[in-house]
Amino acid sequence: MEKHVVVIYPHPDDESFGAAGTITKYREQGVPVTYLCGTLGEMGRNMGSPTFANRETLPEIRKDELINACERLDIDLQMLGYRDKTLEFEDRLEVASHLKGILEEINPSIVITHYPERAVHPDHDALGAAAVEAVKLMEPENRPTVWVQPITNNYVEELGEPDINNDVTPFFDQKMEAILAHESQASGILSKFKENPELDDDLKEEAKKRLGKEHFYIWKYE
Repeated sequence: MEKHVVVIYPHPDDESFGAAGTITKYREQGVPVTYLCGTLGEMGRNMGSPTFANRETLPEIRKDELINACERLDIDLQMLGYRDKTLEFEDRLEVASHLKGILEEINPSIVITHYPERAVHPDHDALGAAAVEAVKLMEPENRPTVWVQPITNNYVEELGEPDINNDVTPFFDQKMEAILAHESQASGILSKFKENPELDDDLKEEAKKRLGKEHFYIWKYE
């Protein structure tokens, strides 16, 4: 059994859309999980329709949603305090050193993060690269295994088949609950749930197709 799993993503909701099923699987096995969340997603464009937030209030709203989602997933949360949409401009070694210190305290057996240069958003790429670097800076005998998650459409053609393909449909309801905790970001999905709290079968099957598998590669260090 794994000792401890640490998830490192830059935004509130990355953990829920990206790895909530895998997280739930480990929590059901009794494995502790910690989420290191890079930013509060304060530069997000989604202010709702009708508008529910502005640039000043959005960070607090997203912070509350993040705390709620992590409570639902039963995981520890550490907020790293970086600014949304600026991670690519941070000194990578400084961020990596910051992460390394936290990882050495927690001493996980697995770290989950985004695949650098394969994760669409500059914040995803930058924090993923810093997380990979953080583990590289550790003594080889103390390094956790690093799972990196790509999001680009053509990653299989570029990288081959993922090393880990988690079918998380057994944890689909928990994953949806975590996603919907991020109400400001999941409003489109949420409206369909509100129209039909039971979710008609077609909608549920479509959501399962999109969200029912979580894919990762194992990062190989020299």
